[in-house]
Amino acid sequence: MIKNSLLGALLSGCIGLAGCAVSNTAATTARVEPDPYQPREYVEISHPEWSKNATLYQVNLRQYTREGTFKAFESHLPRLKEMGVDILWLMPINPIGEKNRKGPLGSYYSVRDYFGVNPEFGTVEDFKHLVDTIHSMGMYVILDWVANHSAWDNPLVTEHPDWYIKTREGNFQSTPWRDYDDIIDFDYSQPDLRKYMTEALKYWVKELDIDGYRCDIASFMPLEFWDNARRELDQIKPVFMLAEAADRDLHKRAFDMTYSWSLWDHLHAITTQGKSLSGLTEGYIAEHVSIWPENAYRMNFIDNHDKNSWEGTQFSNFGDGLLASIVLTGTIEGMPMMYTGQEAGLDRSLDFFDRDTVVWREHEIGQIYSKLFHLKHRNQALWNGSWGGTMERIKNDRMDRVIAFSRQKNTDKVITIVNMSAQPVTATLQESNYHTGVYTELFSGASYRMQADAVVQLKPWEYRVYVKDATNN
Repeated sequence: MIKNSLLGALLSGCIGLAGCAVSNTAATTARVEPDPYQPREYVEISHPEWSKNATLYQVNLRQYTREGTFKAFESHLPRLKEMGVDILWLMPINPIGEKNRKGPLGSYYSVRDYFGVNPEFGTVEDFKHLVDTIHSMGMYVILDWVANHSAWDNPLVTEHPDWYIKTREGNFQSTPWRDYDDIIDFDYSQPDLRKYMTEALKYWVKELDIDGYRCDIASFMPLEFWDNARRELDQIKPVFMLAEAADRDLHKRAFDMTYSWSLWDHLHAITTQGKSLSGLTEGYIAEHVSIWPENAYRMNFIDNHDKNSWEGTQFSNFGDGLLASIVLTGTIEGMPMMYTGQEAGLDRSLDFFDRDTVVWREHEIGQIYSKLFHLKHRNQALWNGSWGGTMERIKNDRMDRVIAFSRQKNTDKVITIVNMSAQPVTATLQESNYHTGVYTELFSGASYRMQADAVVQLKPWEYRVYVKDATNN
């Protein structure tokens, strides 16, 4: 009877203080732990639904127009929309430090005020108008965010000197072993700094309605800071977060996408140094499909502000294999990114610390990107993360020169075949029974019937993208 009475009391509430303690203990004991033998998705964040088939474009606002302003850039939005651009990544728009400034206008990445707008670009009202216009056109905008360090004359230096790393002599310190003399590093062991920076990140999402961030050298900072920042940002609205890093761990709770730095390295080595194709296939791609989380996006790029400013142009970095490399970055797993001026055939390194306006013109590169971007929109095989299809290798008898693979999702399929060499090649596809059928070649528009053991003849650096979707099913 006593046992039955006690059980009834536990089920109905508590019987005195002791009863509450028993109830809490029972609840703790009854907690069900997840089955350690069941597979679990590594990525715990939810990507914004609109990112599932999105493309990315980096905006170097200073060099984009003669005026270099938000208002002037708006005139390019219809062209970018027509090209198939979805996410606009604006390089930092914050006021730039003057102390120890590099060049006449300084570096975007030397931030003097995390809550302010660089007057070089316009006013906060101008920026809000740009954001609203981008949204009205069905596109999204993310801001480049510099959380690791600030300008020397950021007010935080005098208001909170304890928020900065110091040398043994007690002096402020730039990022060690790097040529970053115009900035000094924060000390993220300070909880108040973490709260301040998180509130600054939330401000631009809540008050200016931006859609997320590209975070500069994100891997230099504590992972738990980013995990918490993402959680607090998502409470405002679903955001998209890109880390300038290539670290798998960043995907778990903080970032939707990281850089595919090594993909760029392999393509560069193949096209300009004559390196073997195996570095790309057995290195990058094999690693990606085997150990990279399925739902972790990777950013595929040919150019960006760092590469263009300090390491050469898209032409010097990829030579005659440039177009072939662009096609690969647009069809392998990941989100393709285009940098300011690429579509106009940008063939020089833009000045980083002064005005150096892009010359806008029609160019074949822009046409190729546009075709790839629009294909990504409509063909589920090329969608991002688990929304898209996995790369499956199609073997051939010239794998020293020819890379061939398929991606399929539901009834959509894309087959990419590229001659990554400077010699013509005839290759026979092997074990390709699964791929038989009628396709449309993306760039020529020609219909093609894929046979088992098909033979393809390719000119130097020639590429083919065969498409099967609602347009030809």
